[in-house]
Amino acid sequence: MIISDEAHLLSREMLEEVRFLLNFKMDSYNPMSLILAGQSELRDVLKKQIYEAICQRIDIRYHLTPYDRQQTGEYIKKHLEYAGETRDIFTEKAIGEIYDYSHGVARKINKVCIACLMHAAQRQTKLIDDHVVRLIIEDEFNW
Repeated sequence: MIISDEAHLLSREMLEEVRFLLNFKMDSYNPMSLILAGQSELRDVLKKQIYEAICQRIDIRYHLTPYDRQQTGEYIKKHLEYAGETRDIFTEKAIGEIYDYSHGVARKINKVCIACLMHAAQRQTKLIDDHVVRLIIEDEFNW
């Protein structure tokens, strides 16, 4: 099995090499599994006519869509549970601010939450409200 992360950055030549690997012994037998993971640009690249042969060999496609406001809150709470925290650390307004900034994109949610948690730990604060989230976003992510 081969896993390629950041596959949206692969060159045309590298994608052609992938096609040749997948073409081993034609379509009757393929001893290899390939997972291409990347940002939405990968989907756009593979839509081009020159990559049709590769697209024909893709058996499963999955696109992770952004979370809505409720899912964003659930996502944050679930991650806190995984870390062993059972109490609410982020207020509902804080979660709203995180959603407004991140638009439900998991990577952005993670970055803001980690920065907020670091800020709270440094100040020995037990609750993160919308004011803290706005401060963190303004200071660390808007430049």
